[in-house]
Amino acid sequence: MVNMFRHAHSGIRWIVLLLLIVAIVNAFMKWRSGKSFTDMDKKLFLFTMIFTHVQFIIGIVLYFTSPKVVFSGESMKNAVNRFYLVEHSLMMFLAVLFITIGYGKVKRLTDDTAKFKSGFTYYLIALVLLLAGIPWPFRGLGAGWF
Repeated sequence: MVNMFRHAHSGIRWIVLLLLIVAIVNAFMKWRSGKSFTDMDKKLFLFTMIFTHVQFIIGIVLYFTSPKVVFSGESMKNAVNRFYLVEHSLMMFLAVLFITIGYGKVKRLTDDTAKFKSGFTYYLIALVLLLAGIPWPFRGLGAGWF
């Protein structure tokens, strides 16, 4: 069961990254060109948030079931254990928080330019946090590309 969640978590990360990059590029292009905010733009921001929340829920399940997360005093001395116990979890939580706040702001604002600027800013911060917090294979944290 843990293996299934781990593979789902690893695979959905690519969907989240793709949606996030598309949402950021779309917001930047339309913000700079002064285009109007359409229903498709709102859906793009929404689907990005939904997939991010699904990913986060799977991550919470893994946090409490995965053997990579070790709850002990010795965990902070081991870089891999500390990464999964604290660093990865905190960065992902903050990224989800920025995406959720960003979507909320986009939904409440009335000016189209402000919507795109706000969505771009919050989603870009979230992307940076996500990229920093993903256990990429080259970081030596025991994770693969998928």
